[in-house]
Amino acid sequence: MNDVPSPDSIETLSRDPRWDADEEDWPSLAEKALSVVNAALKPERRGEIALLLDDDAALQALNAQWRGKDKPTNVLSFPAPPGPMLGDIAVSRDTLAREAAEQGKTFRDHALHMIVHGLLHLHGFDHETDDEAGAMEALETQILATLGVDDPYASEAAHAL
Repeated sequence: MNDVPSPDSIETLSRDPRWDADEEDWPSLAEKALSVVNAALKPERRGEIALLLDDDAALQALNAQWRGKDKPTNVLSFPAPPGPMLGDIAVSRDTLAREAAEQGKTFRDHALHMIVHGLLHLHGFDHETDDEAGAMEALETQILATLGVDDPYASEAAHAL
């Protein structure tokens, strides 16, 4: 048996037991999200991805250490230099649950959205400008539709009118 990860795999680590207690198979959902992202992007660079499923305290510590922002956040992405790793993604169950409730979305759909968002960051997408944000949001919407998730920006657009 070969224990070497494939160049297109997500190794999922859950450090918050609530991730393991719900009915979702997060490692399988993350692998499916990666497959759909790769089909949409057809990226030249691929690699192993580590996905950390954790809580606000962990994401706040990472956010403070790496971004100088001492507050929790929903998702962080850490692209790796060229090599076998594409990068790391970390998501906070607390922030995702709070945001999902505020936005009227299911936790599953919002968590999948943030995993896809993190994957796109690992492939160089960003949202620093309006044009970048628009392109990234359109791609997220397309990928999420393939995963059976409604447009996460639809309600925001309706509120902006």
